[in-house]
Amino acid sequence: MRVHISTDHAAFELKNFLVESLTADGYEVIDHGAHEFDAQDDYPDYIIPGAQAVVDDPGSLGIALGGSGNGENIASNKVPGVRCILAWNVEIAKLGRQHNDANVIAVGGRPHEEEYALEMVRAFLTTPFSHDERHQRRIDKMTAYESSAERAQRH
Repeated sequence: MRVHISTDHAAFELKNFLVESLTADGYEVIDHGAHEFDAQDDYPDYIIPGAQAVVDDPGSLGIALGGSGNGENIASNKVPGVRCILAWNVEIAKLGRQHNDANVIAVGGRPHEEEYALEMVRAFLTTPFSHDERHQRRIDKMTAYESSAERAQRH
């Protein structure tokens, strides 16, 4: 499976740790940056291209990292076709896949130790969508709204 990962300075070390760990797990990890530490960089510059890559690469999943994960979650969800969850524990990471068919996970680098962040990400990457009718129905409603909102903006 291909995994797209991105961060700003706030989770730079965590990103490098996850890239190494997930590559060792056998994932094809595509690193969308940051590629060097810059305390003044801006997360949308990395997070939005990473999220767009997930949409453009069917079957892939994404990881958006930052200080808290909040801004990265918001930025990811600005990309049409992205369903990003903010995970703060393993159960939330699993539920995001099972119930929401999330394709991007946002994780804060400041509140989580590297090993626990890896545990959450692994749970996200290995948990399938349930395909339960009620969950699919809800996703379909959000997708329909997103499509109608995009059409309205073009006119």
